[in-house]
Amino acid sequence: MRRISILGATGSIGQSTIDLIRRDPGAYDVVALTGGCNAKLLAKDAKDLRADVAVVDSAECFAELTDLLAGTGIEVACGAAAIADAARRPADWIMSAIVGAAGLPPGMAALEQGTTLALANKESLVTAGPLLLSTAARHGATILPVDSEHSAVFQAMVGEDISAVERIVITASGGAFRDWPLERLKTATLAEASSHPNWAMGQRITIDSASMFNKALELIETKEFFGIAPEKIEALVHPESLIHALVGFNDGALMAHVGPPDMRHAIGYALHWPDRRHLPVARLDLAQIGQLTFRAPDEARWPALRLAREVMAAGGLMGAVFNAAKEAALDAFIAGRIGFMDMSGVVEDALAKLSAQGGQHNAPIDLHTIMDIDRLTRSRVAESLKYRG
Repeated sequence: MRRISILGATGSIGQSTIDLIRRDPGAYDVVALTGGCNAKLLAKDAKDLRADVAVVDSAECFAELTDLLAGTGIEVACGAAAIADAARRPADWIMSAIVGAAGLPPGMAALEQGTTLALANKESLVTAGPLLLSTAARHGATILPVDSEHSAVFQAMVGEDISAVERIVITASGGAFRDWPLERLKTATLAEASSHPNWAMGQRITIDSASMFNKALELIETKEFFGIAPEKIEALVHPESLIHALVGFNDGALMAHVGPPDMRHAIGYALHWPDRRHLPVARLDLAQIGQLTFRAPDEARWPALRLAREVMAAGGLMGAVFNAAKEAALDAFIAGRIGFMDMSGVVEDALAKLSAQGGQHNAPIDLHTIMDIDRLTRSRVAESLKYRG
């Protein structure tokens, strides 16, 4: 039996992972499950999967989780430190699906035990790519990409030499507003931004898809994970969400990964790697689909893409600044403090201010410094939003 843990078990990626595990429960020994504040779902899954420990991030939910798991023999814990401790428990495979920069410390803790980390937390590579990869190398750990785009690139690269790659193309659905008139975006509501035409995801990533901040993060993630120059990385709007990425080689060939818009595809590949096994996902009927469409992204509609390229060019800690500002701007939009199109302005302002302050390009890339710049950026954004209000 493989020992596995799921960090972020109550989110959409975590639940899709659990769905696959439930289909072959005898193959897995579940060590740890962690979640935010959905104590009922976390407790149910912990009991069903016979986990050793269940951890909630929010102290407000700790008592409820404790009551729900009383008498089961399952350990209960609470807080960020407890989640990191859960990641340190010996496991063969750990899913990192905590949303945001909060996923970095437990992901690092997992790598330090030399395990296989299935990385769905794109923010880890955006904020700390060199640190994450060097930690994995130092401890003999393996990182497998779980974002559908990066899993697609990873699969297209099997048996290939990275030096033969001319370009990597990651696709974007365009989100909820891909066909809206540009002027209408200024009045887009939270409910409208929270509905995705193709994928079933959590609210935050769905809004990030509509603003293309999700794709901006993925551009940076591609650079960090595959070590490819930024000018070789492209984004392409593909409304059908069936081609997840393409890799172009020096002989002119394009290798495309085609599959249904179902995250269990990428999760299952990482779960069973290096093997391929049956997955309960739809089989595509290309004749019924008929055609696939593509178009270049409009950066006036999605300025996040331009900002991502500036971050990649700057390097250093600017990825951490970008992500923290993005998360803070998203919080403000969800809270109704700014409009949909204001988010990119908030992020651009933070990048300019933190870059002008100096030290972000050449500062040491260590966990302490990264978390410090994350807190500093959020503080600067909070101050800026006061003046906006």
